Amino acid sequence: MTSQGGISGRRLLAYSVPIASVLAALVLGALMLIALDASPVEGVKAMFDGAFGSGKALTATLLKATPLLFVGVGITIAFRANVINIGGEGQMVMGALLSTIVALNMPDVPAAIMLPAVLIAGLIGGAIWGAIPGALKAYYGVNEILSTIMLNVVAVQFMNYLLRGPLIDPAEIERGTRIPQTERLPEAADLPFLFGSDRLHIGPLLAIAAAIAAYILLWRTPLGYRVRAVGQNTDASRYAGIPVKRTIVLALTMSGAMAGLAGAVLVFGSESHRMVTDGSTAGFTGSAGFNGIVAALFGALHPLWTIPASFLFGGLLVGGNALQRAVQVPAALILALNGLVVVFVVSTEGFRRRLLERQPAVVEEPAAEPEKEAPDPPDTGPPPAPDGGGS
Repeated sequence: MTSQGGISGRRLLAYSVPIASVLAALVLGALMLIALDASPVEGVKAMFDGAFGSGKALTATLLKATPLLFVGVGITIAFRANVINIGGEGQMVMGALLSTIVALNMPDVPAAIMLPAVLIAGLIGGAIWGAIPGALKAYYGVNEILSTIMLNVVAVQFMNYLLRGPLIDPAEIERGTRIPQTERLPEAADLPFLFGSDRLHIGPLLAIAAAIAAYILLWRTPLGYRVRAVGQNTDASRYAGIPVKRTIVLALTMSGAMAGLAGAVLVFGSESHRMVTDGSTAGFTGSAGFNGIVAALFGALHPLWTIPASFLFGGLLVGGNALQRAVQVPAALILALNGLVVVFVVSTEGFRRRLLERQPAVVEEPAAEPEKEAPDPPDTGPPPAPDGGGS
């Protein structure tokens, strides 16, 4: 018999693997600071204060974590169908572009209609960009890692074309600067602020709601059951009558929709209230499409655990900038530190999954049956009379 406590301990160890990975990366980062004659203690303190030490810092962390959470939630949906979505960057771009086009063509619509319209447009833009590799995977056997990465390149070139051409701010053309950005988008599309802040908008709440909705979808609906069944065993799912190909397409579509919504939130929650880029996907997304994958892995590929994971990883990104300013280290060190976190978390994911898969089942010992009394001998009546032996 295996105790439940032993299983819980193994599960706890599995879920602590990502935390240990981050700590190991930070220890290695501390050694790098020492090599640069910087104080690790001062650096860690600056990192913590920069990410969580004040209301302004918390706001910056929440805003940085918001797109990570959207993308991370999408990654968890795709993972449950056993497909990998590396196209968050391109899906964010396409969601942002479609929502921007909708806003520019509806300048006089009230906020009650405009705001849902642009958010839905972001969902649709990302969903379309996710459905394409989903269909290629399901119907033509194209590796989804390759197709999603290639579509990232297509998306950024399409963005550059639009922001330098049809969508460019007319004022940029008049001034001759030609910065690739749109004009100021309609105020009706601005995300409302929270708690009287002039920066913290409703984006974090939308991301948390998306994570909760993904959890309900995956574990409380027939559709979620089909997605998880396909991820566990496609042959058994097909035998059970589940449309495997359509389910794979749907999983990547929903995953892309979450990333597209992240793109819309980046545009309409930005301080400039316009879509702008430097010509690269990272210039618009801030690499959230890739960092969201790490947040999902850090959250054990579960929608609800991805909420605190995104918040912590967003804090690392924000705090890293504060560390750079405080101890005067090169920006390349912060990039290396973030890269170390990514490498450590991703490289230990397989170990974490093996820990979970090797959990022994709980075998209940059968209850002892009560002793049964020996049955009474059957009543056969009085014994026969002895034979008299007479003739």
